[in-house]
Amino acid sequence: MKSLPTVPTDTFVTKQDSTTGQDALGKPRVYLETYGCQMNVSDSELMEGILRDAGYGTADDPAHADVILVNTCAVRERAEERVFGRIGELTQYKHANPGVIIGVTGCMAEHLREGIPARAKAVDIVVGPDAYRNLPALIDGHIDRASLSRRASQSRRASLSGRPSRQQRASLDVRLDKAENYIGLDPVRRDSSTGWVTIMRGCDRFCTFCIVPYTRGREKCVPPDEILRQVRGLAEIGYREVTLLGQTVNSYRYDGTDFADLLRRVAAVDGIDRIRFTSPHPAEFTEKVIAAMAETPEVCPYVHLPVQSGDDEMLRRMRRDYTVDEYRMIVENLRSAIPGVALSTDIIVGFCGETEEQFERTYQLMKEMRYDFAFMFMYSAREGTVAARSLPDDVSEEDKGRRLRAIIDQQEAISEDVFKAQVGTVVDVLIEGPAKKTDEHSYGRAADFKAVVVRGEFARNTIVRTRIHRSTAHTLFGDPI
Repeated sequence: MKSLPTVPTDTFVTKQDSTTGQDALGKPRVYLETYGCQMNVSDSELMEGILRDAGYGTADDPAHADVILVNTCAVRERAEERVFGRIGELTQYKHANPGVIIGVTGCMAEHLREGIPARAKAVDIVVGPDAYRNLPALIDGHIDRASLSRRASQSRRASLSGRPSRQQRASLDVRLDKAENYIGLDPVRRDSSTGWVTIMRGCDRFCTFCIVPYTRGREKCVPPDEILRQVRGLAEIGYREVTLLGQTVNSYRYDGTDFADLLRRVAAVDGIDRIRFTSPHPAEFTEKVIAAMAETPEVCPYVHLPVQSGDDEMLRRMRRDYTVDEYRMIVENLRSAIPGVALSTDIIVGFCGETEEQFERTYQLMKEMRYDFAFMFMYSAREGTVAARSLPDDVSEEDKGRRLRAIIDQQEAISEDVFKAQVGTVVDVLIEGPAKKTDEHSYGRAADFKAVVVRGEFARNTIVRTRIHRSTAHTLFGDPI
């Protein structure tokens, strides 16, 4: 799907930020780039931990790396095309040093499989989301095979002089494993203001437009004790905020512990001041979860609640498992139980068969809900999904674009009003780092997830009480108290 989200973006591009040399065993150095959602960021930290424990070093520049890994997203075709473009750029390092290994991991690896090395000849390994434990073995195996291949090539060089060598086949591990939850592994925690904790993997909902159940498999919940172990570890190294991750995070259930219970247990960990979670599904937003949020001060007053459409027939075609009125009731209950709760959402326009009247219902629902911000997308068929197989993509690109622009314009105006209402208030800002566009200012987020630029330079992971004096449709600006 093509997207034009309002801020904050739901897509991360991250790189490693430290360089270490090879260890005593001569293990390679790895450079890792991440594309996609928060789950991919968490998975990259996991992969770094697995490789670290296997003795690998890290590189902050692909020019200094022996192994280059690109962790990928498959939600939208444009994301995959972006990754192929990046692989083309990274191929220069393989040309300079034929021993460099290039690998593709994550959802795109699962979705396209053999198609990746067929299209990107420089790719040596392809690893799906359930096979990260095997990364060291795959890399070592590829190094060993490459070494054998070079020796064999040298031995027959005289008789084959002038003949190009055959490219070594890429190594693939893209199996989906119903049991793999990476229990007991410790990720490498990067300099983020929030600690990512994956509480469940996969998805059972099979929305007709979504590829995720096919790239990440069925739902698998992590045991509560393992989640709490990770949260305690984050608190011990100075994190004050954790974000619980899952494709439908509020459907979490494990041996009698549900998502509401988990929120309360995580909040009891000493040192954790803020708890966030993403992304919940409206059909799983129970009264018990809302009560846990309202009664647990550590749970931030912010919910990303995807609606996708304001029309019941569209929701049925999407297999969303709720009606517009049921969604309204959830929002009413949230706003009643948690005064001032901030809301964001996902919207798809131009889904299969959407009429002007159905689009207008979405437009009006957004006007009624007054989201703080929204992620808005123009539908395009995703190969492998139910919609691509069985529903005609019959809304014109012109109509899709016009509808997308209409809801973006409306949401921008709403966001500007919502952010402006914060001027004069006092908020606690968790600092993420220096502001990018303003010298001697810091950047962070309020509890309701609004971006805030604070005058002054403050250390990451500190909370600064701030009085807001200015706003845009995307950012608040304030002075420390």
